[in-house]
Amino acid sequence: MGDILHALPAVTALRQAHPEWHIGWVIEPRWQALLKAGNEGTSEQGNDRGPAQPVAAQPVIDRLHFAPTKQWAKRPLTLQTFHELAALRRELRACQYNAVVDFQGAIRSAVIARMAGAGRVIGEAEPRERPARWLFTQRIPTDGAHVIEQDMELASAIAGDALRPVAPLLPTDPEAERWCNALLTADDNQPVAEPIALITPGAGWGAKRWPVERYAAVAAGLHSRGMRVLINAGPGEEPLADAIRSASNLIATPVNASLNQLIALTRRIALCIAGDTGPLHLACALGRPVVGIYGPTDPSRNGPYGTRSVVLRSPFSRRDHSRRAEPESGLLTISPEDVLQAADSLMAEEKRER
Repeated sequence: MGDILHALPAVTALRQAHPEWHIGWVIEPRWQALLKAGNEGTSEQGNDRGPAQPVAAQPVIDRLHFAPTKQWAKRPLTLQTFHELAALRRELRACQYNAVVDFQGAIRSAVIARMAGAGRVIGEAEPRERPARWLFTQRIPTDGAHVIEQDMELASAIAGDALRPVAPLLPTDPEAERWCNALLTADDNQPVAEPIALITPGAGWGAKRWPVERYAAVAAGLHSRGMRVLINAGPGEEPLADAIRSASNLIATPVNASLNQLIALTRRIALCIAGDTGPLHLACALGRPVVGIYGPTDPSRNGPYGTRSVVLRSPFSRRDHSRRAEPESGLLTISPEDVLQAADSLMAEEKRER
């Protein structure tokens, strides 16, 4: 999710600079809502170039190609995986792409890029997984500190001009909008008056995860400041959300939202509080104020970008992507009071600009 949201400003800039171009995107099926409203399955209908959709439903790309790589990893040597890979290869080649850019910089994404059969396969000179560079026909040195800046440099290599970061475009799903309106409607059928704070306690692994009791203390503090506090309970994160709800004396409310619904909800929030995780990057993409609680990952590379934000990170934290279960020690030096102070500064700044 984070990789897609980090690449989205670059692809949005390409779309705006060259509206006549055909742009496709290879994506894990579960993340398609970031690019296309609705979830109609994992196959496209139409001609080789793919179907056209309304701008609000599919604002950036012309066609989605699905690569369920996590499923392939679970059954790498099966006939089903072989057939699905072959079908993706045929689909990509039928589109006759002139260039392919690998924003992820992983070996598997570079292999899929080569499957398209394009004459140009563009990637970073120093990608995330270094062996991937040998699959690129064009290696771009990148100078940007943040991954969004690096992705802009890759997109500029396709465009032939230096592109500037733009606000990414995300789809609007009418059904998700109706769900969100119902969620945020009071018993008297009036929209809730309180500003909404969205807490996301989950993270990709335990070392990035701030303790639930501290999130609960933050929820209580935000409630005392007149905010309605919701907890984003992603798949498998329901126990975390329930623990925060209990520890906050039921002040905070867990929300189980699909990705379409989460986009609609995030558009309406006044504040996002989270660690280095996809929903934080979604809030940034939608221009919402963010308090980022960082530990072993480097916010200069993948922290909040393009929105009003405060990043909290201990000077003792070091970049470490080891998938440890326990919170990183530097992360534990960040207190609920630190987070509330950051939230206060963001909300005060918001009031001054109204």
